[in-house]
Amino acid sequence: MDNAVITESYRCVRYFCTTGSGLEPLLVEEGKRKLLAIDVEFIPGRVFFTTDAAMESISQLKSAERLFLLLHRSPPIRAPVNQAKAASVVQQSIVGDSEVWKGALCTWSRLRARLTDVKTTRKRKREEGQDEEEDKHTETQPSHPRDTQSGVSEPQTDSEQPKTTFRVSCRSSGVVAKRFSPQDLSRLIGSAITKQLNWRADLKEPELEVNVYLSDDYCVVGILLSSHPLAKRSYIKHTGLRSTVAWAMTSVSNMKEGAVIIDPMCGVGTILLEAAQECPNACFFGLDSDVGQLQKAAENVEYAQLTDRVQLLQASAMGIPLPSGSVDVVICDVPFGRKFSCGSSMAAALPEIVEEMERVLRVGGSLVLLLSLQLSTLLKKKILKDALPCPATTGVGSPASDTLLSSETDTCVTHTHSENAQLSDGLTLRPFCSLHTHSIHKVSLGNTDAVIHTYTKTHGH
Repeated sequence: MDNAVITESYRCVRYFCTTGSGLEPLLVEEGKRKLLAIDVEFIPGRVFFTTDAAMESISQLKSAERLFLLLHRSPPIRAPVNQAKAASVVQQSIVGDSEVWKGALCTWSRLRARLTDVKTTRKRKREEGQDEEEDKHTETQPSHPRDTQSGVSEPQTDSEQPKTTFRVSCRSSGVVAKRFSPQDLSRLIGSAITKQLNWRADLKEPELEVNVYLSDDYCVVGILLSSHPLAKRSYIKHTGLRSTVAWAMTSVSNMKEGAVIIDPMCGVGTILLEAAQECPNACFFGLDSDVGQLQKAAENVEYAQLTDRVQLLQASAMGIPLPSGSVDVVICDVPFGRKFSCGSSMAAALPEIVEEMERVLRVGGSLVLLLSLQLSTLLKKKILKDALPCPATTGVGSPASDTLLSSETDTCVTHTHSENAQLSDGLTLRPFCSLHTHSIHKVSLGNTDAVIHTYTKTHGH
C-alpha cells in the first residue's frame, strides 16, 4: 500500500495528478525534469510522484489536469457477497487509520495556503502588468475556516469550534461499480468519515474534497488541492484546443531557444501561447485564413503579454508566405474533417497542406500535427502509399511496392504535382519523402480521440 503523505524528509510529499489519456508518459517526464520527482509511477489517467518542490513549481505542471494530495493507493477492494458486509469493507478500506487522515489534513492545510499565495501573487502581477515581487503586499484568503480572521466575529466555545467540512467524489469501474453506484459509494464513505473523523459533510461549499477511484486494479484516495484546474491557464483569454494537449505538442517538437516556430492554422493561438511559455527566446508566427479566429488570437497574445514575440498573419496553410527552409518547427492542430477554407474537405486538402509545411521546414526541423483518427489513418496509409520511394519500373501493388509498405517504414510523405526526383540507385524519389516519423501519440480530447504525429525533415531536394 502506498499511503505515505509525507516521506522521511518533512518537505517531501506524495502527490498524484490526473491527466488526459495518452499524456501519462509526458507528465512522468515533465515531473522528473521540472520537479526532480522520485518514485514516479502511473496508471491510466493518473500519475503519482514524490517531491519537495515548491508549490509554485508543482502548480506549473503543464500536462496535468488536477493536483491531489495522496492519502493512499492500494490493491482493489475485495468485497464480500453480502451487501452489508461489503459496505463495511468499503468503508474500512477507504477510511482506515484516522491518524493518517489527521496528518493529511495538516499537510493539506499547509499546501493549500501556499497554493493560495501563489495564485494571489500571479493575479496581482497580471493585473498590474509587471514582474516585480508583490508577495509582501498580497492578502491571501485562508485555506481553513478555523484560521479565518475578520474585523468582527462572535466568540466561540470549544464545543462550537467549526468542524472540517468535506464532500466525497467517487468514480468506480469493474466489480465494485456493479455492486454500488457512485452515489452509494460517496454516501458510504462520507458516513464513515463523519463517524471516525468527526468531519461534517457539506455538498455545496466544502473546505476539502475527498476523491476516491476504485477499479478491479487499484484503489486510490486523495484530497483535491485546488478547485482551480492546473490545465486552466491564467494567460489564455479565449480557449481553443485543450491546453494540456497543446503543451504536449510543443513538448515533442524539439523546439529550442532562438528557433523560428509557426502554426499555419493557429485558430485562437493556444499552441503558440503554450510554446512561447516554454521557449521564451524563440520567434513565433501564427497563420489563419479566418479573420474572426485571428482576432481572438490577437486578443490572446495581448492578454498573455506576448505581442513582441508572436506575430499573426492572415494567410492560407496551402500558401505559407515564408521562404523554403526558413522554419525550425511547424506545429499545427489540423481541423477534424470540417470544410477547409478552399471549399474542399480536409482529407482532400491534407496532402497539399503537408507539402507546403514540408517546404518551409529546414533540414533537421520538426513537424508536429494533431490529427483526427481518420486523418491519421490517411496520413499513415494513403499518403504514405502514394508517395513512398519506389523503383521507377515498379507500380503500386507489385511485390517491390508491397514490401516497402509492409515494412512499416517511418517515412511519411504527401502527394505532389511536381516532377519526381531521380535517385542515383534508380529509385524514383517523390518530393516530401524527407519527412521521417519520430513519434506518434494517441491522446484524448474528451469526447473524441486524436493522434499527435511528429516528423523530422532529414534532407532537402
